[in-house]
This record gives sequence, structure tokens and C-alpha cells, in this order.
Amino acid sequence: MVAVPEGDDDLIDEGLDEPTPDEVSAPTLRRRPRVSDATLRERRELDPGTCCPDCGGDLRVVGEDVSELLDMIAAQMKVIQIARIKKSCRRCEKMVQEPAPSRPIPGSMAGPNLLAHILVSKFDDHLPLYRQHEIFARMGADIPESTLVGWCGRATKTLSPLIERIEADIMGSDLLHADDTPIRVLDRSLRDKGLGKGVKQGRIWAYVRDQRPWAGSSPPGAVYRFAPNWKEEHVLSHLANARGILQADSYKGYAKLYQPEPDGGVPRLREAACWAHLRRDFHDFWASNMAVITREALDRIGKLYDIERDINGQAADVRHAARQKLSQPKVTAFFAWSEQQLLRIPGKSDLAKAFRYGPNRQEAFSLFLTDGRVAIDNNPAERALRPIGIGRKNWLFAGADTGAETLARAMTVIETAKLNGLDPQAYLADVFERIHDHKINRLDELLPWNWAPMVAAHSAAA
Repeated sequence: MVAVPEGDDDLIDEGLDEPTPDEVSAPTLRRRPRVSDATLRERRELDPGTCCPDCGGDLRVVGEDVSELLDMIAAQMKVIQIARIKKSCRRCEKMVQEPAPSRPIPGSMAGPNLLAHILVSKFDDHLPLYRQHEIFARMGADIPESTLVGWCGRATKTLSPLIERIEADIMGSDLLHADDTPIRVLDRSLRDKGLGKGVKQGRIWAYVRDQRPWAGSSPPGAVYRFAPNWKEEHVLSHLANARGILQADSYKGYAKLYQPEPDGGVPRLREAACWAHLRRDFHDFWASNMAVITREALDRIGKLYDIERDINGQAADVRHAARQKLSQPKVTAFFAWSEQQLLRIPGKSDLAKAFRYGPNRQEAFSLFLTDGRVAIDNNPAERALRPIGIGRKNWLFAGADTGAETLARAMTVIETAKLNGLDPQAYLADVFERIHDHKINRLDELLPWNWAPMVAAHSAAA
């Protein structure tokens, strides 16, 4: 929206063309809105009639001027009355009636589209339930907040078989990104004991598989897990069956996963470090004091990202060859240069800590050079946690551990659907409509990377 001063009749130029990449200062609001070809279109013809307004002669069509106005159809509630007609046989008096159709939540009024809307609004659009209650009331449906809370929990329970399959598939990958973020959780037992305000800090972990940067065959997906604290036991439980490579930050809870196993002597997971974390430390120093030494560190790391930008989306062997030729010398030179800088700056300073962080984990920072599948950073996991960070500013806290569990399970489905290019609301609405009547041995058909809308599925079967 653009505010226009009263009395200003000049047209707002939304821009007919995209700003060029060279136009760094080009205002983004001047880009013309992009509207999908699949969006509903309504044609309104303004016909001047059949007679000329000047001489009365016949008019003929010589062309038309077409412009577009973007408008919106307001959402509305709909009550679907399911009437099950009872009939009796005139001959034997047998009563005949169609069975009641299954519902997403047995015994509940919530329909599949409404449930999908509530979950996506809450966990993807970050709209707290009390605001949704107000919106629904304006539509003529007074749905108590407690009912909305219950629907969210029971909806994720309905999706449990699907969520478990997503978790098994993603967590069984041999290359995972992992990261975590804090979340405030109400704990009334603490308040009852007089310990603070009854709020504790839990954690949400995200585990992501994304093979698109190296043209892998497995579909992308994200798994979210809640833990009531930051103890390492939770990570060890989450990754109990994981084998391969884990790309993560330097959280100490991962350390045991990188240690050789007692029987085979080979670690269950190899550590891949995140160059974005390392770069961020130097960037913070550059932003605060503009030190030349930090500028050089940023430039050196930036050259590695230039190489990554060119090989993104290519096969793993192509990425490996390019990194060996172009990135390996730069990484070796960076760590040698870092060691030299440590001799010039105070050893106990924060800057020295930043310089020491890389060489101390040089093997983990160099793993991407020897395996073309490994990313240079852990950005996939950080992006997966971004919705949690935005949501915290809106819903502030989870009402209990069960609410945080619901958050994690809903995010698993929604974010995995988005990673696979789906509209999460359309996907969830279709799944809620079908899941209770779907054969359990064909449940994989409803996974985000296999899903097809019901109409499309029926057409394919025909």
C-alpha cells in the first residue's frame, strides 16, 4: 500500500518493467505485481453500443484496450449440512441409510478446509489463535480459543501417520542439516513453586534434507522436534539412528556423535562446519569498528561463496572437481593467514576468538572440499528456523509442552510441503479430506513429494 496525500491526483507508477540488477537503489514497491496465470480472472466488457454518438452510424469493432485490476474475494464461512436420508423397504421393512462420512477430527464440526486454514494461519502466517477467533467472529462463527487450541492438537494427531513417515524418511538420510532455536513455554508448576513467572525456555530443533544444490534424487524435507531444555540427551535421541554427515554449528551436544564408536572405531557422523557462522563473526566486528583485518577476512570468505554460486545445482562430482581446483587453495590460504593474524592481535580478545574458531575446526570446515554433496554452510537449517523466529514475535510463547509439540509437528508438515513447491493450505485440506479413508498401505501417496490433488489422482487412475 502507498499513502497518497489528499488532493494528489497523480497516478501511482507501479512500474511496467523489472528494475535492472545494476539499479541497487531501485525501490522495490515500484515493481509491478506478479499474478499467477492460474489466478481466477473475470472479464468485464465496456461496450460503447452499436450506434455512433455523433452521427448515428453503425459501429464496428476495430480492437480493444485491456487493463487489469487486482481485487480479492473475501473469505467466508460455510455450513455444510449432511442429510442422511432414511428409507425403508416396502417389502421387508429393512431400514437403509448411507453411512456418515468420516471427518478430519471425529465428532468435530471442523471441516478439512477450515482446519487447513487454521494450521497454516497459525504456524506459517504466524497469526495467533486469539486473532483468528476475532476474524472468525466477524464472519459469523464464534469459535472459542480453547476450541481452536484443541483443533490444532487433534489435527496434528490426525496427521500423525504422515508425520511419522516424513520423519523416518528425512532422519534416515546420510546428509542432514541441523540447528536449534529457543522458544518460551508456559510452565505453571514453576509459578506454583514461586520460581519466576512460570515461563521456561525450551528448544526447537530443525533437521533438513535438501539435495537440490547438488541435483540429488531425494526430495527435500524438514523435521522439527521440541525439547523442554538444551541438554544434549535430546539431540542424541533425535539422531540415534543417523549415519553419515551432519552439518551444524558448534553446539557441544553434537560432540558425542562425532566420536568413534567403541566397536567399529568409526564415528557415526562426520562433522561439516558452517562458513556462514564464521563469516558472521567477522561481519559483526566489521560493522562495529571497520577493522581492515576483518574486511580482508570477509573478502576471502566471499570469494569461496562466488565459486559456490557458480556451481549451485550441478552434480556432486562437478562440484567436487571445481572445489578442488578453485576453492582448495583459497581455504588453505585462509587458514594459514588466520594463524598469522593470531600472532598480531591480543590472544584474549573477541577478535582472536573469531580467528581461532576456524583453525580449531579446520577438518570440519574443509569437509565440503572432499565431498561435492556437502554445502558450504548450514543455511538450509537456518532458513527452516526462520518461521519460528518470526512466530515468536506474534504468539510470544507456547501454552505448554504439548503446545510446543503441536508446533513442531505442524511445522514438519507445512515446511516440507513448501520445500516441495506445494501450497500448504491446499495440500493440508486435501489430506484432511482423504486421510481417514485412505488405505494404510498406500499412505505414501499422501507424502508431500508424492501428493497429487484428489481430482488429478482420479484423472490419472481413469
